[in-house]
Amino acid sequence: MTRALLRPGRRGKLKGLVFPGGGTMTATHRKRRAERPAGAAETVSPGGAGRASSGLWARKAAARCLLTYPSRAQQANSVGRRRRRRPGLGALAAGVPAMAESVERLQQRVEELERELAQERSRRALGGGDGGGGRARIEKMSPEVVDSNPYSRLMALKRMGIVSDYEKIRTFAVAIVGVGGVGSVTAEMLTRCGIGKLLLFDYDKVELANMNRLFFQPHQAGLSKVQAAEHTLRNINPDVLFEVHNYNITTVENFEHFMNRISNGGLEEGKPVDLVLSCVDNFEARMTINTACNELGQTWMESGVSENAVSGHIQLIIPGESACFACAPPLVVAANIDEKTLKREGVCAASLPTTMGVVAGILVQNVLKFLLNFGTVSFYLGYNAMQDFFPTMSMKPNPQCDDRNCRKQQEEYKKKVAALPTQEVVQEEEEIIHDDNEWGIELVSEVSEEELKNSSGPIPDLPEGITVAYTVPQKQEDSVREVTVEDSGESLEDLMAKMKNM
Repeated sequence: MTRALLRPGRRGKLKGLVFPGGGTMTATHRKRRAERPAGAAETVSPGGAGRASSGLWARKAAARCLLTYPSRAQQANSVGRRRRRRPGLGALAAGVPAMAESVERLQQRVEELERELAQERSRRALGGGDGGGGRARIEKMSPEVVDSNPYSRLMALKRMGIVSDYEKIRTFAVAIVGVGGVGSVTAEMLTRCGIGKLLLFDYDKVELANMNRLFFQPHQAGLSKVQAAEHTLRNINPDVLFEVHNYNITTVENFEHFMNRISNGGLEEGKPVDLVLSCVDNFEARMTINTACNELGQTWMESGVSENAVSGHIQLIIPGESACFACAPPLVVAANIDEKTLKREGVCAASLPTTMGVVAGILVQNVLKFLLNFGTVSFYLGYNAMQDFFPTMSMKPNPQCDDRNCRKQQEEYKKKVAALPTQEVVQEEEEIIHDDNEWGIELVSEVSEEELKNSSGPIPDLPEGITVAYTVPQKQEDSVREVTVEDSGESLEDLMAKMKNM
């Protein structure tokens, strides 16, 4: 194949270049070729006659033939193709909605795949094998007292009359927002108790600065808290289903997904969770949870530890029935102070594993009492480590609450209470029987009925409906007769002398 090599700046001077194999030649080249003696080597003069080049130059030129310069027509066609491929601004503007829609569909698909992956991991962990936890899934909790039964101590609560049906714990799904000092220990306790499903929400990573707390370990530094927590908890109890979400719930995009998982992420997909636990460390996140739960009518529990690490609290919030977090905001927020301005650079809040463990313990205790219906559920329980003080209280909802969904829930609760039938509660006194007791103890009065009657005084005449608590016993005359002694007239000294002689 013949290729033409054109040098820049010399267009017009070089009309053509002929290589073996054919191609076009100029008149000068044809004349020179015809005049060449037989057997002479073919030479090519790039600059015209008078500059005969050796065969070496021709070979070098042939080697450089791969670097070709396109003709003007080829250049024009290439530019035309590039221009046709480049869309105009109108086309770009028209394609923006389609691109946004495609991105949204891709994001939804990614979320679906993440949920399917989490569910598949849970199914694999629960469906045979050890699931990373060293044992197979236990289909039914057994009260059998053996060393190989991880639920024997928990099922003993039923045998001792504390809980009517402890195995019901496996039917509940709980969402925990914030897997930090309180949330991680709360998740571990619920996992060890055999909860049915846990949904974990957090966007932070494990740091070595978190090692003063419980749960997390140094080798997990750098991992997201939800992933590290899932791995640890799955090894503790493979019977529990886990769903983790590594994002900040306070953003607009994530808030919608957060509400969706609360209302559809129950033990059975499509049903709401049974309880939401707030274990976050800032007011913004608490208000986000409060807004979502008020809108959905979802019961939740709030918890917190003070910045000096020596006090904490838990609070049960039932929308419409008790005060929400916006009904009685903290003093800092009520004073219109931005909490972000309170944090000083280089100064972090203190934290004690003891205080966080105590708060997590009373939170999970309240959760178990609420779900399994035993004991007294606290609406508010505080903890002051300096005085070992545990204050309790209950707060009614604020009719002028800033959250309109809270006010709406209050109206619905009032209608629900008004629709309930009124029942009179009659308390009957139980007869106390001591004869047939299992210890064989009898109570016998030391005073007979006759003695009791004789010792009672007369019952006064009282109006109907009034009785006396006791009567004043009658004054009885002394039955001992008086003995009189005649005066002999002797002195005291004489009487004493007679006594000595006796």
